[in-house]
Amino acid sequence: MTRLTRTVAAATLATALALVSACSGGSDSADAKAGDGTSLEKVTYLTSFGNFGRDSYAWVAKDKGFFKEAGFDVEIKAGQGTGAVIQTIVGGQADFGPIDLTGGLLQVGNGVAKDFVAVAAIQQRTMAAIVSVEGKNIATPKDLEGKKLADTPGSVVRNLFPTYARMAGVDYNKVTWVNGEAQTLMGTLASGQVDGIGQFVVGQPTVEAVTKKKPVVLPYSNVMQDLYGNALITSSKIAKEKPEMVKKFTAALLKGLEYALANPQEAAEILKKNVDTTNPAAAAAELQLMAAYVRSSNSGTAIGTLDSDRVAKSIAILQGAGALKSNITPDQVIDFNLVPKA
Repeated sequence: MTRLTRTVAAATLATALALVSACSGGSDSADAKAGDGTSLEKVTYLTSFGNFGRDSYAWVAKDKGFFKEAGFDVEIKAGQGTGAVIQTIVGGQADFGPIDLTGGLLQVGNGVAKDFVAVAAIQQRTMAAIVSVEGKNIATPKDLEGKKLADTPGSVVRNLFPTYARMAGVDYNKVTWVNGEAQTLMGTLASGQVDGIGQFVVGQPTVEAVTKKKPVVLPYSNVMQDLYGNALITSSKIAKEKPEMVKKFTAALLKGLEYALANPQEAAEILKKNVDTTNPAAAAAELQLMAAYVRSSNSGTAIGTLDSDRVAKSIAILQGAGALKSNITPDQVIDFNLVPKA
């Protein structure tokens, strides 16, 4: 009996040690593998503009495991506006990121950028806007004349402003622009250094939280109604060489977008967990405002769709305003073979 007892005890101990070894040594390898046991593909993703509520859906896709389930290990970095995001992706320092689609059209049509393609819409309508606060004597676009505005040099709000100004009856030459950075723009407005900033309409809650004043918003969509908002882009090289990978990543990101819009408070807390400077209340409010821009009558219930005719109308608007140096077609900027179907 004693010998039997010792044998059972030894076997039990060996089993326990094996389990401990598996638990302690298997976690790292599990983190590096997808659900089917294959290795995760490393991807670098840029947000559109800093880390605000409007971009929290990428963090949601990562936190909820949507990226991992699709086979990706994603590093999320803060973007600095359309021009910078395009440059970084084309340069190979990042794989995916959202840009304002109209900004992308301007970049291509004016020979500033190439070798990238849009593969999904994030917003069906442009959210570009000039945002000021009460007390600056700004209530209409015409009131911007004689004022000082700030934005990043590559921001679509800034680059699209001459077209907006012409269509809104504003003398562009009477408006002064100064350079700013994504994360400090609102502080610049709060300190009184400028009269307004380039911003998305969903930035209102964050502007109010930072400035402690009621925002005054001049949406570009009031005068340019056919323009899309942000669109997910990748390099032409990745789109050509890895089309299935692009589709899988897009689907995972859009799953995060849909979840974030349905659960704005949770999405805001996920962003706060990853970006310490986040104001959860403002981030959740941004998502609630953004929901109306993600779907439209054109897209039906589908998220991410892009319509060639609508893009052609956007190009026509820019051409009519004299904003494009050369003629371009929707296919030069969008890979419709990779875009989600309506």
